[in-house]
Amino acid sequence: MSGIDVDEFGSLVERPEAGVRRDSQERWARLVAPAGALGRPAELADWLAAVQGVVPVRPITRPRVLVFAGDHGVAALDVSVRPAGSAVELARAVLDGTAPVAVLARQYGATVRLVDLALDCDEAELPADVTAHRVRRGSGRLDIEDALSAEEAEQAFRTGMALADEEADSGTDLVLLGDLSVGGTTVAGVLIAALCGTDASVVTGRGSGIDDLTWMRKCAAIRDGLRRARPVLGDQLALLAAVGGADFAAITGFLLQAAVRKLPVVLDGVVSAACGLVAQRIAFRAPDWWLAGHVSGEPGQAKALDRISLEPLLDFSLHTGSAVGALMALPLLQAAAALSAELPDPKAAAEADAGPGSEPDPAPAV
Repeated sequence: MSGIDVDEFGSLVERPEAGVRRDSQERWARLVAPAGALGRPAELADWLAAVQGVVPVRPITRPRVLVFAGDHGVAALDVSVRPAGSAVELARAVLDGTAPVAVLARQYGATVRLVDLALDCDEAELPADVTAHRVRRGSGRLDIEDALSAEEAEQAFRTGMALADEEADSGTDLVLLGDLSVGGTTVAGVLIAALCGTDASVVTGRGSGIDDLTWMRKCAAIRDGLRRARPVLGDQLALLAAVGGADFAAITGFLLQAAVRKLPVVLDGVVSAACGLVAQRIAFRAPDWWLAGHVSGEPGQAKALDRISLEPLLDFSLHTGSAVGALMALPLLQAAAALSAELPDPKAAAEADAGPGSEPDPAPAV
């Protein structure tokens, strides 16, 4: 189907530095007593040490919020509180600084980058740098047709890879990954149910706050999407073309190339978890470079994160997208990095006091 050999990611993605992680763990034993006193922050510092390849951890100084945006044809089935094709309104709020993610990014010192992959609006309605990577306008209705053509799926996947390279080359040291769409949780439900071998009802959540009747429509749409997904489960790009969307294909490409580039990523909600599940099928080591920011309340997210062995950092009952949950985890990661970098190390202090080339004091005469 594609000119991309996704199997190459299996060999290109390496694991984070296990030896460095052990050095970090041993260092905590000297820094803090009793053992394990700093709990999860110390574990996060060990992860940061492994992905950075250095002990003590370097401070997180250039965090980037990266939000992938797109509309989905399945929204025409009234599976969301928001009307189909209205994600552009959410995008404008991010751009004008009034969206929750923009407020928190200012508070935490992160920059926000919004990327339009498939918003259902005229390109002239948004800045050129936002629409520069658009693959198409909206997507096909996954219950009756492919969301993307094979060529569009490849283009979106390559766009995600290119964005990972751009962020790594620009000095970004942590990505807070988000999505912005209408119909996206339905798409995520199809992918997760297909890859986990579960029924639609198991992964159908309340998304934007839907009522029971809307939930039933959403569940039916996921069930119909599953019928179209199962025949292409062995080909991840074909799967993304059949029942995904340009934003999903781009996020998947981004996650894989970020792992290749050793760029750590914090996932947000069910959409990034679904893309992570697809990416894991391509390169099983890739999840070692990711963290799960929070519990979104979507049953599909819990299913996907369990499959890729990621435990969410926070449970604040957040039910919004756009990387808000991932961004809420940033202060915890910054605290972990600061503790690793700034707590005094008795061993290092003793070596500094001894000076280069110094000999140990002779044993006292008996």
